[in-house]
Amino acid sequence: MVSSAYSFGVEEEYFLSDAESRGAVRRIAPRFIEAAQAAFPDELQREMLQSQIEVATPVCESMTQARHCLHRLRSGLAALAREHGMLLLASGTHPSAVWVRQRATEAKRYDGIMRDLQMLGSRNQLCGLHVHVEVPDEDQRISIMVRMLPYLPLLLALSTSSPFWQGRRTGLMGYRLCAYAELPRTGLPELFTDAADYRTYVDTMVASGAMRDSSFIWWAIRPSHRHPTLELRVADSCTRLDDTLAITALYRCLVRHLARNSGLNADLTAASRALAGENIWRAQRYGLHGGFVCEKRRAMLPIGQVLDELLEVLDEDAAVLGCGLDLAHCRTIVAGGTSADMQLAIFEEARAGSGGQNAGLVAVTDWIAAQTRVDDDGLVPKGANLLRGAA
Repeated sequence: MVSSAYSFGVEEEYFLSDAESRGAVRRIAPRFIEAAQAAFPDELQREMLQSQIEVATPVCESMTQARHCLHRLRSGLAALAREHGMLLLASGTHPSAVWVRQRATEAKRYDGIMRDLQMLGSRNQLCGLHVHVEVPDEDQRISIMVRMLPYLPLLLALSTSSPFWQGRRTGLMGYRLCAYAELPRTGLPELFTDAADYRTYVDTMVASGAMRDSSFIWWAIRPSHRHPTLELRVADSCTRLDDTLAITALYRCLVRHLARNSGLNADLTAASRALAGENIWRAQRYGLHGGFVCEKRRAMLPIGQVLDELLEVLDEDAAVLGCGLDLAHCRTIVAGGTSADMQLAIFEEARAGSGGQNAGLVAVTDWIAAQTRVDDDGLVPKGANLLRGAA
């Protein structure tokens, strides 16, 4: 029987690209925003820069519900964007966007953030995948947040989709977090001992005027300011819908597993946190092609091995939550590569022709747009007739 506990929601950030030039738009046409908000009044949100938008699913009880909702949002927004001369792109960075050409969205919250961050706000031309999982008890939310740290590098490695920045190859598979690290209160959270310890930090920051509230904390994982959820923020925006759902399933299963096993990772130290930071870097640099430092074995483990061992541990959680089918797609990502792998292969193939660098970037942009815009096949997860545990 599938459990309805650990309800969840998914947020995806997208770029809007000019369909003719393939560059990021400088200003979104009001007509597009009006049409998009009319079509998706409860799911669509503006982002800090005008070249970006965000969608949020309602609270979901099953992976099927999340798949249908994200399919509807992606296909509908892609069609609307095309009608207004734009392409919808799900990726951690835009292949050719130049940050100095971008304009901020006019809104009270964003105006304040831009005044505070100055140039860093304009450079925040980045898109992520955020997953909320319900954890009603605050003490448990803080405990799971801290004990989740060793798993964050894997969630990032599976999602890497940002190998380009300002029209250049970065040499990294996931550049997004490098740029995001310029902002304050990003990166890994501290090893808070309990909810009171976390609350002391938040209350002191607010009382001192350093931030307005806890929504101005932008760690790779954080307790939600508005909801009784723990929010994953480490992942790049996934180009392929199946990848989004695989990472959502993996995170949801991990939350349940840590909730059921309160002693797991309860002994993390400053060294443990530093090693998680090292593995975050390795995920950014190498994606799936490097390895992770294992504290217990004092060895470098291949990511495929890390994933296989983890999925075996999560088998019961996946069965109870109905995540088995989407969770199994994590192995498909490891076998076939992430969006970053595909972007780089497409870039090199197109660049090798007569068009050079620009042709490569155009080809990458077109591939991202095509993959973001899902068709009806996207409603059926791959291997649906072969694997158990789908909800």
